[in-house]
Amino acid sequence: MHISEKEIEIRYAETDQMGVVYHANYLVWLEIGRTKLIEDVGFTYAEMESQGYLSPVTDISIQYKAALRYGQKAIVKTWVEEHGRLRTTYGYEVLHEDGTLAAKATSEHVVVKKDTFRPVSLKKIYPEWHEKYEEIKKREDHGVRN
Repeated sequence: MHISEKEIEIRYAETDQMGVVYHANYLVWLEIGRTKLIEDVGFTYAEMESQGYLSPVTDISIQYKAALRYGQKAIVKTWVEEHGRLRTTYGYEVLHEDGTLAAKATSEHVVVKKDTFRPVSLKKIYPEWHEKYEEIKKREDHGVRN
C-alpha cells in the first residue's frame, strides 16, 4: 500500500470565530491529498480532464477528532482504500505535526465522460493507472488507524 503525504500550513482565513479550522476546509485538504497521491504514482488529474474525463465525488465521509488551529501545520495522508470496476475509494488521515489524529475520511469517486457524464472504467481508458491502483490499494492495516 502506498501512502502519500502532504503538509498543509494552516492559514488564518481557514479558521472560524472559535480559532479552529472551519470544517469545510478539510474537503479542500482531502482534494490536495488526492491530487498528490495521483501525482506520486505518475499520473495527473489535469491530463484526465484534458482527454475528456472527470472524476466526481459520489460520497464523502469525515470524522473530526482533534481541532487544528491557525499557525499549526496539518499532515494529510492519502491512500487507495478500495478500487473496483467503476469506483475508487480514497482513505485519508489529517494529522497534527506530533501525529495526533485530527480527522479521518473517505471519498468515493467514479470516472465519467465529460460530455455525457456516463461512467467509464478506469481500466478501459487508463489501463496503466488502473494497474497502479490495483498494486497500491490497501490490502491490510499498515499503520493506518481504523
